[in-house]
Amino acid sequence: MFDLKVAVIGAGHHAQAHFSMIAAEPAMRLVGVAELDAERLARAKADHKPEVASTDYREMLDRTRPDVVYVEALPGHLLPIVLDCIERGIHTSVEKSPGMHSGETEQMLVAARSGPAKVIVSFNRRYFPRVLAVKQLVLARGGAVHCAATYNKPHWGWADSPGAPIPAPIISDAIHLVDLLRWLAGDTLDQAADVATVYAERWESRPGTDRHNAVFTFANGRCGVMMSHYGVGFRIQRSEVHAEGFSAYMDLTKTETGGRPPGFALFADGAPHEQPLDLDAVGGADFNETRHLVECIEQDRQPWSHLADALETMRLCEAINAGQKGTLAT
Repeated sequence: MFDLKVAVIGAGHHAQAHFSMIAAEPAMRLVGVAELDAERLARAKADHKPEVASTDYREMLDRTRPDVVYVEALPGHLLPIVLDCIERGIHTSVEKSPGMHSGETEQMLVAARSGPAKVIVSFNRRYFPRVLAVKQLVLARGGAVHCAATYNKPHWGWADSPGAPIPAPIISDAIHLVDLLRWLAGDTLDQAADVATVYAERWESRPGTDRHNAVFTFANGRCGVMMSHYGVGFRIQRSEVHAEGFSAYMDLTKTETGGRPPGFALFADGAPHEQPLDLDAVGGADFNETRHLVECIEQDRQPWSHLADALETMRLCEAINAGQKGTLAT
């Protein structure tokens, strides 16, 4: 078993899930945390007990010399930090979106190609065990014929902060389900589908109410639909995927507010699919992006959501945001 020294840069909301994954991973040991906010840093130090806690991420990296680093900054702050980590040869997990625009993602990719570091983008829906098990069932039926997703939220709060280091919500937020559609349409369990054409509409009634409807075709002949609307009633995440004689409806909505738990409804050949999902075949019920990253480091292979693949998702999000109609530009 590897003993991977791990550091986390940024200890805000998004970092909390990764702290839990690191703590649960036998191959990992948390050695450092860097955070500019003194209160967050103190909380991370008390809760997770890193060997080094600092407001200067460079000092923390110099002192701890980690094997793996999780960069949990806002998109507009990611690029210089990620480039620094890659240049140091540290395996790096990048929070979504990987930069303010696809040009920044491409800069990360160029840097990663010149060094030994594995880089994974935190498109975590790809790694949900139940999603992976559904994808296996879809592939057993010859692959997806159609997939669709809905990502809705109330008012987009960043709209009240002009100049904030974060791109449009379809790029920085709903990107999770845009990426999931590419993943569900992939021809193998470890591949996402490339997009061929995009037909998108974008509108808003006031700042913070970005609304998107998009239809796209994939290079492998599959089709997808993305619907994302801000300024509506509640945060909803749902996806569906269909194959020959098979359909899966997946509610991925979080339930911190006390709503009903999310569920999956599966159907095959005109009747409910009653068999339990085979989670053991996809790494077990506890499989996640961190477990996958450890396996990639151990086996010297690329993560599923590597930077070249993330670049395709970023370009698709930008096309949806621009209301593009036609061939996806590369």
